[in-house]
Amino acid sequence: MHWIYLVLAILFEVCGTTCMKLSDGFTKILPTICVVIFYGISFTFLGLALKRIELSIAYAIWSGLGTALIAIIGLTVLKETMNTLKLISLLLVIVGVVGLRLSGVD
Repeated sequence: MHWIYLVLAILFEVCGTTCMKLSDGFTKILPTICVVIFYGISFTFLGLALKRIELSIAYAIWSGLGTALIAIIGLTVLKETMNTLKLISLLLVIVGVVGLRLSGVD
């Protein structure tokens, strides 16, 4: 169950970060409210995940997968640019997250 909590924490963090972009510097009220709500939910699930997952593993996966998902959203939804260095860097993040997950098997 603790890995499900971590996945939920990641998804809500991604929603919060996406809303942060949509808030236009916190000038739009609804996306700004969503930032607070989504991050609150994310931290709640992250806290639950930390009951059973080591901090170093959980935080690295939470931030790494969150970063990769946000980059994908930026590229696909927000039409941000992609270059070779960005692609290689994202792949390294994903490889690192998989390695951390495999190192923390329990």
